[in-house]
Amino acid sequence: MAEKTRYSDVELEEFRAIILEKLELAQRDYDLLKASLTGADGNDTDDTSPTYKVLEEGANTLSKEETTRLAQRQLKFIQGLQAALVRIENKTYGICRETGKLIPKERLRAVPHATLSIEAKNNGKK
Repeated sequence: MAEKTRYSDVELEEFRAIILEKLELAQRDYDLLKASLTGADGNDTDDTSPTYKVLEEGANTLSKEETTRLAQRQLKFIQGLQAALVRIENKTYGICRETGKLIPKERLRAVPHATLSIEAKNNGKK
């Protein structure tokens, strides 16, 4: 029996559903992070006393930096999921970009935006 070179349309649709669900959650999280950065969530120091305000401003700076990093990471995740949807459309989804072999379904279910098999990923770390 010849080795399978791509996932079937039915399998691709299963992955599309997984990705769309993760994309919706990721977008929601990203929107919340953006809202907290712009102060749209109403959680600021305007109503605290001056003594605490100085302390809170330092903490806010650290918090905003961390929130910015989280937002950037979330955006990268969203872009990875969107790219995976394009690969589904092209019927190239699930094919390792290093080995050309199919990435196991278990890996794709856990990391639906993966473009490398575990084998290729581990070879790249050496």
